[in-house]
Amino acid sequence: MPIRIPNDLPARRTLEQEGVMVMTEATAARQDIRPLQIGLLNLMPNKIKTETQFARLIGATPLQVELTLVKITSHTPKNTSAEHMLAFYEDWEDVRARKFDGFIVTGAPVELLDFEDVTYWDELSRIFDWTQTHVHSSMNICWGAQAALYHFHKVPKHALSRKAFGVYRHRNLNPASPFLRGFSDDFSIPVSRWTENHRTDLPEDRGLEVLMESDEAGLCLINDPAHQSLYMFNHIEYDTGSLGDEYARDTAAGKPIEIPANYFPKNDPGLPPENRWRSHAHLLFGNWINAVYQSTPFDVKDIGR
Repeated sequence: MPIRIPNDLPARRTLEQEGVMVMTEATAARQDIRPLQIGLLNLMPNKIKTETQFARLIGATPLQVELTLVKITSHTPKNTSAEHMLAFYEDWEDVRARKFDGFIVTGAPVELLDFEDVTYWDELSRIFDWTQTHVHSSMNICWGAQAALYHFHKVPKHALSRKAFGVYRHRNLNPASPFLRGFSDDFSIPVSRWTENHRTDLPEDRGLEVLMESDEAGLCLINDPAHQSLYMFNHIEYDTGSLGDEYARDTAAGKPIEIPANYFPKNDPGLPPENRWRSHAHLLFGNWINAVYQSTPFDVKDIGR
């Protein structure tokens, strides 16, 4: 089954060109099936690019999924037009009465701030608490993962002396996990962050399970069954050119940035990068959505009971 997104969302054209099945709202309404309800709290600066990245991964599953784009009620984005936000996004305060089978919280460009200093931290904390009663399973990405881990377990983040930036090899620590079904023992994932979490800070009595880790980039994926949450500290959703775009942006702005590691062939920014993580990105999201589908209540109203 395809993904259901608003008819005029810019991501639709891109996904259709890539061969992803996208369903119109009218067609979805005619099908006698309950689509999975997935919410995306998009905190990334480039909203349109991020919408497309996650819609691509969600739309590759064989289930019908309805994607709802959500924004922080108390925060006005600076890098996306007000027209786009008004047309396609809903304030969290307006959807908080709804139930979701899955909910994704993205990264955000605020990682060097203390959590409590982020202007929308109070609302985000309420959202994390709300997921415990209104969401069947959550997927938290990069800073969103650090924020959720801190909110639920008070695990601190630590500033790095230089940015973890590139494509790094990771290890599969639990091949029997339903979220890692089909994963290789060794695989690559894009990393782009100025902070990290330490394994030694994880509480031992909370049931946290480290599923992916890198010798170079550290913790990558943690399962938190008690809070029905996954914490993915890296950008497995990134497009082929995402790291290159970040490198070009920071270079043009005169910011201190190194060439992303293991990304450009021969370490030459003039050569097009090769994508070595796409298949595992699809696999992770496919496994997550399958796990949600297998365990979520038939009646969406029963989520959280």
